[in-house]
Amino acid sequence: MSKDSNISKGLLIGFLSGTVIGAAVALLYAPKAGKELRKDIKDKAEEIYTDAEEYLEKAKEKAKEVYNDGKKKSENLIHDAKVQADKIIKDAEKVLTDAKQKGSESVSKATSSIKDEASRIKDAAKAGVEAYKESKNSEVK
Repeated sequence: MSKDSNISKGLLIGFLSGTVIGAAVALLYAPKAGKELRKDIKDKAEEIYTDAEEYLEKAKEKAKEVYNDGKKKSENLIHDAKVQADKIIKDAEKVLTDAKQKGSESVSKATSSIKDEASRIKDAAKAGVEAYKESKNSEVK
């Protein structure tokens, strides 16, 4: 139970008991005959009972309002959380897609660069072999 609920419960009990005690004391000290006194006590008890029923009805209505407000707020919070989670997921997917794309671009560039260098090395090696062969051929002649 919450602190407000305990305070409300204590106030209700105090209100009702104070009303009953106050009414009983007022009736007992009033200078009336026994029949009139019993009738007044009965009337006052019915009045207190009616007031208590009204107070309880109001308390039930207020509790329903608080419950419904809390339910609406929690539903709104859940909805907002779902929207934020969806947004975060979409952003993460975009980052992942971008990273994959940049990674594949980097791999393509590196592969192309390696192929170019390999081709240059191969051409240089061929040129070296040909130069060696020419140099050997010129020595032999």
